[in-house]
Amino acid sequence: MFVLPGFRKIPFKLKVPYLPSGRVQCENVMKLLKGRQGRLVDLGSGDGRLVLTAASMGLQCTGYELNPILLLFAKTQARWRGISHGQATFVNKDFWMADMSSFNNVTIFLAPNVMGPLEQKLSTELPEDARVIACRFPFPNWPPTCSEGSGLDQVWAYDMKSMKKKALLHKNTFSVFSCQSEGF
Repeated sequence: MFVLPGFRKIPFKLKVPYLPSGRVQCENVMKLLKGRQGRLVDLGSGDGRLVLTAASMGLQCTGYELNPILLLFAKTQARWRGISHGQATFVNKDFWMADMSSFNNVTIFLAPNVMGPLEQKLSTELPEDARVIACRFPFPNWPPTCSEGSGLDQVWAYDMKSMKKKALLHKNTFSVFSCQSEGF
């Protein structure tokens, strides 16, 4: 199912078709979320299956989705399953315009061309205790903390504390090298 409403406002290179997470992929995501608490956001939540599964584990979840048909389906599924609005919320908003600082768990199943630009947003906005889980397509510049599954069902976890330390180390290393190359 590929439905276009909502995609018109997004730059073409960042458009992503609807492709649902499979059962095994969803289970792999939940394995990497096991023991985590707090708030979860699913960027491009589609039909809501990751949000609803994580909400059933006790996480307070928000799904961002631009497609109104998928949004209605997700909200209907939440009501049908008896999941309260406070436990699973679906928002019709472009996640690029949303502040991610209140979330300490992030799930993403987006196209590879979106993953690079998303690294900058997440590394800037997420708190240090956040964990980001990418489905099927890993981030191009972040080394994963761990992964689960294989093939189309593989998911990768990235802990922001590690990412921010590596970024700081890279920044400091770059500064040292640039000073040395200038003869300081």
